[in-house]
Amino acid sequence: MKKLVLYVLALTVLSLGSAEAAVYKGQKVYIKKCRKCHGGGLEVAASKKKKSWKKLMKNKGEGLAKLHIDNPKAEKSKKYFQSKKYRKRAKHLRDFLVEYAKDSGNVPACN
Repeated sequence: MKKLVLYVLALTVLSLGSAEAAVYKGQKVYIKKCRKCHGGGLEVAASKKKKSWKKLMKNKGEGLAKLHIDNPKAEKSKKYFQSKKYRKRAKHLRDFLVEYAKDSGNVPACN
């Protein structure tokens, strides 16, 4: 009985830990996918307030994806924003952008 309880507890802890988004993961996504066009994270994240980023990143980042897909200047990023990989990582990118938004008082170090 003890083993069963420990097993269920361990599975619960492991599943909850992986479901949460992380700012550092969002920063990695930003550096890999966004930095080429948008520069350091400060310019982009600090361009909007927390509320704006949250609204733009609703539904797995649909708003941000739509901005890039509809923009003819963002032709190179169109494939990425239509991918499953983007939708999977959008929660992390959202946390990064909200954490370093204009009204957050935080400054990212995207070197």
